Amino acid sequence: MGVKLREQPGKGWYVYINWNGRRKAKAFGKNKALAKEFANKIEARLKLGEAGLLSKAGIKLEDYAQTWLERIQHTRKHTTHDGYQKIMDRDILPVLRGLDLKDITREKVKGLATEGFKKEQSPKSVKNTILCLSSLLSHAVEDGLLTVNPALKPGKFLPKISKRRSINPLTREEVATLLDTVKQRAPRYYPLFLCAARTGLRMGELLALQWSDLDFHGRFLEVQRNYTHWKVTTPKSGESRRVDMSKELAQTLKDLQTERQLEAAANGWSEVPRWVFCNEQGGLLHPNNLRDRVFYRLLKAAGLRQVRFHELRHTFASLLLQQGESATYVKEQMGHSSIQITVDCYGHLIPGGNKQAVDRLDSPVENIRFKAESATQAQPPLRETAPSLRKLLKNEQEEEGEFGVSDGFRTRSLLGHSQAL
Repeated sequence: MGVKLREQPGKGWYVYINWNGRRKAKAFGKNKALAKEFANKIEARLKLGEAGLLSKAGIKLEDYAQTWLERIQHTRKHTTHDGYQKIMDRDILPVLRGLDLKDITREKVKGLATEGFKKEQSPKSVKNTILCLSSLLSHAVEDGLLTVNPALKPGKFLPKISKRRSINPLTREEVATLLDTVKQRAPRYYPLFLCAARTGLRMGELLALQWSDLDFHGRFLEVQRNYTHWKVTTPKSGESRRVDMSKELAQTLKDLQTERQLEAAANGWSEVPRWVFCNEQGGLLHPNNLRDRVFYRLLKAAGLRQVRFHELRHTFASLLLQQGESATYVKEQMGHSSIQITVDCYGHLIPGGNKQAVDRLDSPVENIRFKAESATQAQPPLRETAPSLRKLLKNEQEEEGEFGVSDGFRTRSLLGHSQAL
């Protein structure tokens, strides 16, 4: 009976607890120091006759954070993991360092949010800080170190964040001006910027695009990768998607493929680089160079306002919606996880305003013709039924005759079901 610290080959350090016939094992990965500290404190509690297995805390936040980050490293994207690490080092630990996990109360969490606002962080950044801490504390609850997570539901004490995202898309004329400038001043990058404007791909998705992802016969491309933080990983949503190619884009990329083959032969390369948009050595383009040294300079040369490279993606979506395409189609092309994201971001661009509708409210009552009593147009009266459908119903009734249809079943006249047809 007691507490034992052991290392399992290939698995890491474990603390084994045996108390009053109850056994439990706790894994700590490679963190021997944290495992040893945990074992010593549990042993001390057991000796003092405290609650023991049911109230385990006794671990400082910074020590548990190390174990938590180690655990989630293989279950999160590297960008997410790096983001958690930065938030922990920059925002959470400077405020809560040295606290025992059980000493992190709701008031302490609110104080952490207040410190973020004092540093003039945006509500979104403060919310991300609290969500990071909440994820850590949820793991502590699962481990039995805490009974509740005091950082849950931060929306109760954080200001409401507007769902509408700030976007600054280019107009159709500005896109044309930009593409003309690219063609004249940096023709090597013209296919890339045309693809960005015609598909709405993120920068990382453009850079990670391979020739095997293009289907010229079906005129679409598949987004299967994303290049971010110097690593090629899955797209942001975690799933691949198909994006339609316009005729102009498809022909431009076909011509580019031919140029790449000639370039490979001229440089003595054994094969054509797999990246559609590559540097002069056939490797991946540098995102910072593309944005700072190419995109921004081209905007200036074109006499256009400076916008983010990501605005090309917003431009693609906004132009589609403005020309009357459905939000569902835009959602699929953009790769949004739900149509709610599409509506929240671009809903104000969807054509739907009809000032004539409200102008008719100003008309005198005697000039208004009330046609149907129904509040919707889904069920028009029979007299408005299309002529072809009326003829079809009439013929069906004549064929049924007095005894109904000839197959022996009851008459299925559409008029017998709904007068709205």
